[in-house]
Amino acid sequence: MESKWPDTIRKRILFTGFTLCVVLVTRPTSAIEIHADPEVIVQNGTTGILRCSFKSSEVVSSATTVTWNFQSSHPDSHFYKSPYVIFYFTSGRGFPGSDEFKDRVQFIGDINKRDVSIQLSPTYFSDNGTFFCDVKNPPDVTGTQARTELRVVLKESYSQNNTTFIVAGVCGALLVLVLIAVAACIVMRVLHNRHDYEGCTSLESVNSQAPQPRKKVESRVEGSRSTSPSGPLQV
Repeated sequence: MESKWPDTIRKRILFTGFTLCVVLVTRPTSAIEIHADPEVIVQNGTTGILRCSFKSSEVVSSATTVTWNFQSSHPDSHFYKSPYVIFYFTSGRGFPGSDEFKDRVQFIGDINKRDVSIQLSPTYFSDNGTFFCDVKNPPDVTGTQARTELRVVLKESYSQNNTTFIVAGVCGALLVLVLIAVAACIVMRVLHNRHDYEGCTSLESVNSQAPQPRKKVESRVEGSRSTSPSGPLQV
């Protein structure tokens, strides 16, 4: 009996290990979702807000990391060929990356609220390009990084863009009002025509019933004629 105990224990250990392997392999994994504004337009020399948030099934911890990268849209920039790290966040602290952004990037989000937004101030024309936001929340580390196109424009261009948006909004509202007015006129006209048609139908029915009393009068006249003597008078 004593010689069988090691075999029994060994079988239990092997079975437990196999079960753990199956559980770990078949465990469903959910990808982290990262969201950012598709485009941000700012005036040269002002502050630009690059918003980014994420959704994860795991609890946020000190192991959660945030990485912001930048790739310039100017071919003559050394940021043009590939993205460069401009900001890194881990263990509740932020670390600037490239020297060009060292004193201009500030973390303004709240990692516990899953907000990892940054602030860029002041903005320069050289900042035109794509900013990438990437978040890792172990063990939830798979996901697609979000991207934001930053456009730094002159004051005149910024004002012109705002004016264009306002004019477009007003024109759209007026178009909707015109369509509503046209639809209301069509409905009222249809109802009015239907009412006139019903009035004509009722009038025709009344007129068709009006000649009936004449037939009664004619019948009385014919009756009086039939009762009058038809022969000559005798003296």
